Amino acid sequence: MQRREFSRSLLAAGASTAVGAAGALALLPAHAQTAGLKEGTDFVRLPRPAPVDSPADKIEVVEFFAYSCIHCYNFEPLLSDWMKKKPASVVVRRTPVAFNESFVPMQRLYYALEAMGQVDALHEKAFRAIHVEKQRFTNPDTIVAWAVAQGLDREKFVGFFNSFAVAGKAKRAAQLQDAYGVEGTPSLGVGGRFYVTGQGPRTLVVADALIADLRKA
Repeated sequence: MQRREFSRSLLAAGASTAVGAAGALALLPAHAQTAGLKEGTDFVRLPRPAPVDSPADKIEVVEFFAYSCIHCYNFEPLLSDWMKKKPASVVVRRTPVAFNESFVPMQRLYYALEAMGQVDALHEKAFRAIHVEKQRFTNPDTIVAWAVAQGLDREKFVGFFNSFAVAGKAKRAAQLQDAYGVEGTPSLGVGGRFYVTGQGPRTLVVADALIADLRKA
């Protein structure tokens, strides 16, 4: 989904995949070029590094997603399989985007699930609730009702959903989104240095090549 699509309709299922930031950019080293990557098309090198939370010996990959994005729903199984096979030196962090205030309840949903240790159990189900069951998650009451229907304690979920900690994580996610110049989802940030737009399965091929390049640096 692209940011501009959501200025017209938050839940537009036909939104296009992301288009990366433009600009004159330096080429990757030769070993990355041989992987068939084209800078400015397959990936963007950030003009300044984005913040990373992972240790210096790890390479952080950030997935920017929105529960309301049909492309993110389709990408989720690919990412999940990739995460099972990734090197131990790679740390993956999911980051829900907020292109406008209507996205914030869905951000809070993800971070509430994370705080309750329920991401593995309910992350994909949240996607299905929107794209298969046609529920609208822009309303906090709908989200709470859904969470309770999944077996979560209402009081605990609401407490996390409305907590300062979750609000802080949502704010941090928006800042990271800006640091990477995210314009659409799904997309990836790699090592605080590269931004990869959604390209279906090729998204992860590009990520693998960039990770390999960073490991050789």
